[in-house]
Amino acid sequence: MSEAIAAEIWGELKRFVNTVDRAEAAETVVQILMDNDSDVDSIRTAFIGDRDIKSALTAYLDNDKDYVEEEEDEPEEEDDIDEDERWEN
Repeated sequence: MSEAIAAEIWGELKRFVNTVDRAEAAETVVQILMDNDSDVDSIRTAFIGDRDIKSALTAYLDNDKDYVEEEEDEPEEEDDIDEDERWEN
């Protein structure tokens, strides 16, 4: 689905979503777009001016960044130990 179509659908439907639920709904929209290989810049362009989507995209990127950093930290620790050192202990 193109980001422009998603933005148009979101623009029409978000008024039917309770204000307190909009953040969660926006997070779902962002998640669906990212799961379908949408580009971050394309989402920003399509949803320009929409605070809910902007916040949801920021949260998504922050969460994704944290997850990647955790994955990268673990293998580096194992790589520092030489194979011979493992057997010596």
